[in-house]
Amino acid sequence: MPRKNRRRRSAQRALPADGAAFYGTQRRGTYLWRHIGASRATKYYLCPWCNQDIPPGIAHVVAWDELRPDDRRHWHRRCWERHG
Repeated sequence: MPRKNRRRRSAQRALPADGAAFYGTQRRGTYLWRHIGASRATKYYLCPWCNQDIPPGIAHVVAWDELRPDDRRHWHRRCWERHG
């Protein structure tokens, strides 16, 4: 008899308690931040630290103040790690 390869449904995880809408969101002081993979980066952004472009297809970090979630900033990963 052939074997059936079916995925088992795992229990859904609850969203993070800090109010973030995505898994993988982390906290640094009053800022929430997360990594954006290269496949999800589809626009040009300007890094607030080095004032250089972040072109589409480059992995980077997006950070926002938890009190102003609409005011997001996109950083190069290296700039965020050093100065964010």
